[in-house]
Amino acid sequence: MIILVVAALSNMGKKSDTSSKSDTPVSTESTKVETSSKEDSEENTESSSTDDVPADYKSALRKAATYARMMDMSKAGVYDQLSSDAGEGFSPEASQYAVDNLKNVDWNKNALTKAKDYQDNMDMSPDAISDQLTSSYGEQFTADEAAYAIQHLND
Repeated sequence: MIILVVAALSNMGKKSDTSSKSDTPVSTESTKVETSSKEDSEENTESSSTDDVPADYKSALRKAATYARMMDMSKAGVYDQLSSDAGEGFSPEASQYAVDNLKNVDWNKNALTKAKDYQDNMDMSPDAISDQLTSSYGEQFTADEAAYAIQHLND
């Protein structure tokens, strides 16, 4: 069975004759799974599928979506994480492209999620939370995003 799967995968991209039609469902299903997961990762990005965008820009964009959605980071925080040598190490241009081309990210919601985390787990006051959210050494949210978070902290 494993040999058949390996053989089917090794023949992907080659024209098949009628004798290898039994391998086609295996390779087709593998292709569908790969395409589906790629579509999921690009669902929240703007133009990641255009051919003229360099591969590293596309990679930065996928990473940016992960940081924004899974870690509730600010736009500036995502940029710093992408461009930092201690982080992802993308070029400043690729990092800027990524944060500029994210879509469906609610930065206010991210700030609110972080604010509630500080309130619930660190017992911080609203003023201290606001400072942490806007600090260049902290979360790096904008003043407006922090104000939104503090306003909705007890909703």
